[in-house]
Amino acid sequence: MKRRTFLYAACGGACLAAGHVSGCAAGADRPARRRPNIVLIAADDLGYGHLGCYGQEKIRTPHIDRMARGGMRFTDFYAGFTVCAPSRSVLMTGLHHGHTPVRSNSGSSSLRADETTVAEVLHRAGYTTGGFGKWGLGIQGTPGHPNRKGFDTFYGFYHQVHAHFYYPYWIWHNDKKMPLPGNEDGKREQYVEDVLHGKAMAFIRSSATRSQPFFCYIPSIVPHVELAVPEESVRPYRGKVPAKTINDPRKGYIGSDDAYAVYAGMISRLDRHVGEVLSLIDELGIAEETLVLFTSDNGPQGGPWKPLADFFNGAGPLSGTKGTLLEGGIRVPLVARWPGHIEPGTVSDHVGGFQDMMPTFAELAGAEPPKTDGLSIVPTLLGRPGQKEHAYLYWGSPKRTQAVRMGRFKGFQVGKEPWRLYDLERDPAEQTDVASAHPAVVAEIGAAADEAYSPPREQVGGTRVGIRDFVSGPRITEENAR
Repeated sequence: MKRRTFLYAACGGACLAAGHVSGCAAGADRPARRRPNIVLIAADDLGYGHLGCYGQEKIRTPHIDRMARGGMRFTDFYAGFTVCAPSRSVLMTGLHHGHTPVRSNSGSSSLRADETTVAEVLHRAGYTTGGFGKWGLGIQGTPGHPNRKGFDTFYGFYHQVHAHFYYPYWIWHNDKKMPLPGNEDGKREQYVEDVLHGKAMAFIRSSATRSQPFFCYIPSIVPHVELAVPEESVRPYRGKVPAKTINDPRKGYIGSDDAYAVYAGMISRLDRHVGEVLSLIDELGIAEETLVLFTSDNGPQGGPWKPLADFFNGAGPLSGTKGTLLEGGIRVPLVARWPGHIEPGTVSDHVGGFQDMMPTFAELAGAEPPKTDGLSIVPTLLGRPGQKEHAYLYWGSPKRTQAVRMGRFKGFQVGKEPWRLYDLERDPAEQTDVASAHPAVVAEIGAAADEAYSPPREQVGGTRVGIRDFVSGPRITEENAR
């Protein structure tokens, strides 16, 4: 598929050399600057259609929408996989799902010592590195612990089950437990997303005073269920959307009798946090030195929470939800802002994915990445020629379900069933199988899948935990907790 980039205004050229970046037309006369700071914000289970800039009409996301107007929005960008840990493994290692090391979603699977993350590449290049949120690639005592994978500091959750809860009574700070006394004995006084947001803001503020650039990774847990957010974020939606009861089938997890309002409030609160990050960067005078990206780890939640995806059109024009390899499970938003370098109001249909972040960040840092399946998207971001295109993108396993994006076509196969083929330019919702009309494309896609998939290595980890490890109070024994 030929890349097309649409501009509201014509973009000038840009160059990248010797680790220094000069801007597009608006800033071409300025002297070269230091290597850029990089802020990567990744939502959890936020669908392609959950943002106003991607067509959302019921949930207010003014700050991310403004970020898109001031930067670039990608229409054909893909998560690493359709569930959390494997997707994050692709993001961190630059290896697509057929090669990436962590393919189990057990919650505690670990990267090995010899498996390199983008944080390690940036750290070795002299970046100060901080993470704030959900890790999912190695718990305490494993080689995948974030402090062993390139992060100077990390606040949040290492085991994915820990990240299920918005009012835990503790989180990790590096290798020590940080108490949240406002959440002890069943209290709900410290919304954990607010705590982590505060830590990320402090990191950005302190890092901006240093001579070396910084990498701030914010893997938010919003809007992953359970359904919980402070009332101030729910109030704008109460009575504006229908009351809907959604109980969480997991004992002790919070459900809601006003689920649509709560869910919308969760996303709007995340949007507010993004706005505060952007405002801080502007206030500190480092906007032209800081690339900010916003994305999501997979599509919207299905199962008992599918009414949320349906009511809010969370997958936009796409079919499927989290857990499926239909477009709605893997195609995600990507919004990028870098004043003076990214032309405002740009929309790109370059086909890319999580594996591209490793080579992109390495190029910006003037660093040498390990071997990856990704392609740097720096040319697309800076509006210059020479953007390389993927021959294909791959997800899945031949034993279960696998998918291949090849140009305008998408191949989808369940087990040993024949490949289905969809023309995404004409049929983004994957409603019409055109395999019989394009046998040569089907053959190409099958060959690509055979080439792309390698059996996973043994998955390291597997520690079992439960709600009692992270939450206290009477709710932990309650059915249909509120």
